[in-house]
Amino acid sequence: MAKIKIQQIGSPIRRTKDQRATLIGLGLNKMHKVSELEDSPEVRGMIRKLPHMVKVLEG
Repeated sequence: MAKIKIQQIGSPIRRTKDQRATLIGLGLNKMHKVSELEDSPEVRGMIRKLPHMVKVLEG
């Protein structure tokens, strides 16, 4: 299965609990951290939920 790299570009400070939980679900918790995950509809949905906080590097 294909992989996708995601980088956190936004801070979780002053964000709602569900946005923070989504970041943790993506394996991100610090600024500029990069996480490599399987490219699945679930991961794509989490990325669409946080377009202002994450950037897709590959995929």
